[in-house]
Amino acid sequence: MVRTRTIWVTAAVMTATLGAAAVPAEAAPVAASRAAVACPAGWGSLDKADTAGATAPVRNARTGQHDCHDRLVIDVPGAAAGELGYSVRYVDGLYQDGSGRYIPVGGGAILEVRVNAPAYAPDTGAQTYPARIAQPLPGVNITGYRTFRDTRYAGSFEGETRIGLGVRARLPFRVQQLDGRLVVDVAHSWTATR
Repeated sequence: MVRTRTIWVTAAVMTATLGAAAVPAEAAPVAASRAAVACPAGWGSLDKADTAGATAPVRNARTGQHDCHDRLVIDVPGAAAGELGYSVRYVDGLYQDGSGRYIPVGGGAILEVRVNAPAYAPDTGAQTYPARIAQPLPGVNITGYRTFRDTRYAGSFEGETRIGLGVRARLPFRVQQLDGRLVVDVAHSWTATR
């Protein structure tokens, strides 16, 4: 009887010890996933531009969420990285090219994204990107994004397409020209960690 009790007590102590030891091991990945992520720094919030121009038209716009930033991608299939010009800058208001019509954009700050590519076929004038003036970008849902608050289409005029991107505040951003697309990343904060 004493031997049976000793075995049970030993088993209980070992179970408690192993169970307690297992908790930190299981918690470690969760804690590691919440640890600070090193984010790129030095983007700044000043105007960024490249004067190149593409003849390929805009076909789509999409967004994505990342650890350190929210991303807007404007698809211009057929445009090489070096020939896709742009101007991205913070503005006080968004206006439609040609008419000057004011377009309200939600958020604490507005990034005006101009792509030197039409949203129509240059030879026929047929629309290649199904957006409507002053409306959110079609197929783009930014619900739950940390930085993006609103998107608005401001039109395509004389070979240039304009989009308003409402963001939480004036935050650092970068612009990348890649084959067939322009990428605008807006940081979640001014610090180099998330």
